[in-house]
Order: sequence, then C-alpha cells, then structure tokens
Amino acid sequence: MITKKDIRKHFLEQRLNLPDATAADLNERLLAHARQLDYQGVRYLHLFLPISEKKEVDTWPLAQWLRQQHPDIQLVLPKADMKTGDMLHYAWHVNTVLVKNRFGIPEPENGDPVLPETVDLVMVPLLAFDQQGQRVGYGKGMYDRFLKQCRPDVRTVGLSLFGPIEGISDADPWDVPLQTVVTPDFIYHFKQP
Repeated sequence: MITKKDIRKHFLEQRLNLPDATAADLNERLLAHARQLDYQGVRYLHLFLPISEKKEVDTWPLAQWLRQQHPDIQLVLPKADMKTGDMLHYAWHVNTVLVKNRFGIPEPENGDPVLPETVDLVMVPLLAFDQQGQRVGYGKGMYDRFLKQCRPDVRTVGLSLFGPIEGISDADPWDVPLQTVVTPDFIYHFKQP
C-alpha cells in the first residue's frame, strides 16, 4: 500500500501523459458505463465539470446525456471557496453563466442555491481509488466535508479513467468512501460499513 501523496503524484502524471486519442477513448467508454447506472428516484444530481488542463474525466457529454434522457433530474454544480475549503452548490440551468476559477474549474457565477441535504446522487472527481472504495483527490478534503453534509442515504459515484489500486496506506477516519466507481472498463460497487 502506498501513501496518498505518492498516489496523487503518480496518477496525475499518468493522466497528464495520456495521448489525446487515448483520453478520448477512455472517456467515451466511461460514459457508456455511466449511462448504465440507475437514475431512478434521483431528483438532484451533483456533477463536477472537468479541469481540462489536468485531463480530468470529461463530464460534459454525461451532462448533455442526462439533460436529454433524464430531463426531470436537476443538475447541480459546486463552487469552491478555496479560503475556507467549503463548497457552495447551485442548480445548473441552461442559462447559467459558467466562469473558470483560478484552478481551471468551470463554476457557476451565481444562481439558485441548492442545499447539500437536497442532493440525491453525487458524481465525485478523483485521481485514484482503492479496492475498498477509498479515493484520493487533490488533498483539500472538500468532497469529504461536502459528503458529510449530505443525507446519510445520498448515493456516491466516483468517476475514474483508471482501475483500482490495492490500498491506500494513510486513509483518514474522516475520509468518506465511495459506494460506486465508474471506469472505462467496469463499474465497481463497494459495501460500506
């Protein structure tokens, strides 16, 4: 098992070194699996938009597909407060103005606030995940704090271009494990305690 710091460095490097054609193929296959998820009963779906400079999972086609196939689902986007480490959440309407923050994340400029406890399903960004559903992000803990604000029955789905690693040696007790992770090759489901 290796540490979050080493995992973060390795997988960010691996992702950045993906040729564009390979990244496009991985994203397309991941989207095909994401379409197979059960969206029944989901009214509010929290989605992240990718930092394209870091070759994050491309969620734009997923958002478009959700709008077409599940028009009853309200998409919700986060807006990060880097000073406090918290996130605000806004309904994503077709006329919502998106602005890239200083980290390259497209965020809603403003809009209708959505409370965390309203969210039914959260699509979670990550750099890597292990066979127990623990994830490694960029290390700010924003999603862990946000997921703790959600209802206990909120569904969590990580999106990853790579399969799982064996384990994370320094997972913290406050880390919130994922229930599901979608990859280009497989959908992983994890039993949570």
